[in-house]
Amino acid sequence: MEHFVWSVDPVAISFGSVRVFWYGMLFAGAILAGLQYMKWVYKLEGKDVDDLETMFLYIVIGIVVGARVGHCLFYDPAYYFAHPMEIFAVWKGGLASHGGGSGVIFALYLFAKKFKLNYLWLLDRVAIPTALFGFFVRMGNFMNSEIVGKPTDVSWAIIFSRVDNLPRHPAQLYEAFSYLAIFLLLTFIYKTKRKVLNNGFLFGLFLTLLFSARFLIEFVKVKQADYDTSFLMMSTGQALSIPFLIIGIILMAWSFKK
Repeated sequence: MEHFVWSVDPVAISFGSVRVFWYGMLFAGAILAGLQYMKWVYKLEGKDVDDLETMFLYIVIGIVVGARVGHCLFYDPAYYFAHPMEIFAVWKGGLASHGGGSGVIFALYLFAKKFKLNYLWLLDRVAIPTALFGFFVRMGNFMNSEIVGKPTDVSWAIIFSRVDNLPRHPAQLYEAFSYLAIFLLLTFIYKTKRKVLNNGFLFGLFLTLLFSARFLIEFVKVKQADYDTSFLMMSTGQALSIPFLIIGIILMAWSFKK
């Protein structure tokens, strides 16, 4: 069976020396979609919508700084310790979702403290559009033909011609649509059960579902870390997912007990 060939140029629009990448457009779209979603949440719950612009400034900084530092520390530490100035070269690529998630969690802690909000209440609500953000970002990875899956002969395999001519698992699409499903599920639960759920449950469910999906999909992903992880008996992405998964389960259990 012939496989679908993916050869899309990562550059969406070009004006002379100025280039606009699909990834950048999708990243910006994810931020705007998240902002609109949180405006709906704040209006629904009688909160001051004007505070959201400040919150999203915190979030964007947390994502970029956390994702970049996470990539440098978790996936290629030897190179960045040898070339420390390259840590700031974000335009060259290299963002780790686990680091970005940690950055957002810390940024929201600072925001909640400044605006005197319940921290878990805020995490519960921001977690929902974060899943949608993950969908947009993985679609950006798909447009870039990066974070590809392992070679396979399954009928839905895709040949990423910008990488090689081997049919591979479309790992980016597996993640993207998993995150979209999580977003829809969390939205449904929030709309129907928000008045009876204890703080922490939705965030715990988000962590549990998202990092379970990430752990499983890592089995068909090409290795991303530039060092030997065989001693872990799992990939770097799987090892980093376990703490988030455990925290998610603990939060849900604590919420039910409370």
